Amino acid sequence: MSEEQVNKKKIFKYNLSFYYQSTIIYFVVFLLYAIIRGEFVENSFTLITKDPIIFFFAIIVCVSLISLLYNLYLNRHLEVADNKISFINRFAEKIFYIDQIEVIKISRFVSRKKNKAFRLIRIRFKNRKRRIIIRPYDYENVEELISLFIELKEKLESK
Repeated sequence: MSEEQVNKKKIFKYNLSFYYQSTIIYFVVFLLYAIIRGEFVENSFTLITKDPIIFFFAIIVCVSLISLLYNLYLNRHLEVADNKISFINRFAEKIFYIDQIEVIKISRFVSRKKNKAFRLIRIRFKNRKRRIIIRPYDYENVEELISLFIELKEKLESK
């Protein structure tokens, strides 16, 4: 066996698309409001800085940008190996071993629109009171992550 087959692990990065999209949308709305609210006087544009809504939009854009940069800095990801599941960020790593898993439950939210964004993976351990809850849509490669946990669940049920 090669080393890759022995240490087969999958890495799923934290999905930051929500942060990117919200930052861009807030910034566009801020610019549109500033352009519409500004005054054109003698062929020059003057921004009205006494408008409290401009300050409100500026605060929202700054908070959104800070949250995006913070999540980029954290560099969160989920690593699933043959014998462990690891939640890793820049500062810490939490490791849960697969042989300590008691039950894996994968929820199925069935609706008319078939919205699977609210699916949850609940993992209960033998030696731990609290469960681990994973939202697959928080990570990239959602379908691969769900199929990996389905395989892991079947493997545990067959024991």
